[in-house]
Amino acid sequence: MTRILFVCLGNICRSPMAEFICKDLLAKRGEEGEYFVASAGTSDEEEGNPVYPPARAELAKHGISCAGKYACKLARADYAAYDYILCMESYHVRAAARICGGDPQGKIVRLADFTVRPHDIADPWYTRDFSTAYAEIEEGVCSFLDRA
Repeated sequence: MTRILFVCLGNICRSPMAEFICKDLLAKRGEEGEYFVASAGTSDEEEGNPVYPPARAELAKHGISCAGKYACKLARADYAAYDYILCMESYHVRAAARICGGDPQGKIVRLADFTVRPHDIADPWYTRDFSTAYAEIEEGVCSFLDRA
C-alpha cells in the first residue's frame, strides 16, 4: 500500500483539500484500497480545528465531504510512515524536512512539482481564492497519481 501525506501550514485549507480530493479521485478510479491518504500541517497553531469553512464549502461544491477531519501537526515519525510527503509550497518542503530530521530518501516534495508547471500553491486563507486552490490541488493530485 502506498502511503501519501499532504502538508501545508495549518492543515485546515490546502492539505485537507488535497487529502479529500485524492481520496475522491482514488475512489473514482477504483484504487482506494491501494493507498492510504492523510494530511498534516507544519504548524500546531490550528491543531484540533476542523477544516476551514470556505475550504469545506469548496470541496462540497465538488461533491466531496471532509467530515471528521481535524488539523494535526506533522511529526518526525511521519517520515518513516509515509512514502510521499507532498507539500503545497517550497516553505513547507523545508519545514517538513526540518521536522522530520532531513529527507535522505527524497520523499518530501511540492505537490505541483508533478505538473507541467511546477509552482507553489498559494494559500487561499490569504488569497480568498478557494476555487483556484482547488483547481491547482486537483491538477497536482491527478498528475501525481498518473505518475505514481
